[in-house]
Amino acid sequence: MIRVFLADGQGHVRSALRLLLLDLTMQVVGEAADWPTTLANMPKTEADMVLVDWDLIPSDSSLAELRAVCSSMIVIVLLGHLDARQQAARSAGADAFISKGERSDRVADHLRAAAGHIHFQ
Repeated sequence: MIRVFLADGQGHVRSALRLLLLDLTMQVVGEAADWPTTLANMPKTEADMVLVDWDLIPSDSSLAELRAVCSSMIVIVLLGHLDARQQAARSAGADAFISKGERSDRVADHLRAAAGHIHFQ
């Protein structure tokens, strides 16, 4: 089973994602509403994938901090708007991005595709 950590400042977004992940038979192993909590708690969960809201990442930071504590996981960045941040998310070390405005079936497609890149040991 794919283990997922959710990091988004909006509780209703985390709730919606949690339900979608359950439908995809993925397990939510942790959640955070801010960046420091994400960095502190995520490594303890041994997650295979993290969904992180781009707006949580401090402007003086990058996903390099996240990669430093959990280098082998798939990182999916959640974007509020598809614009130049799309490229910024990729160049900051994201494996994929998902627009928060996507329909749930498209979000599920993105998550399935990302899960296909997870290698279990």
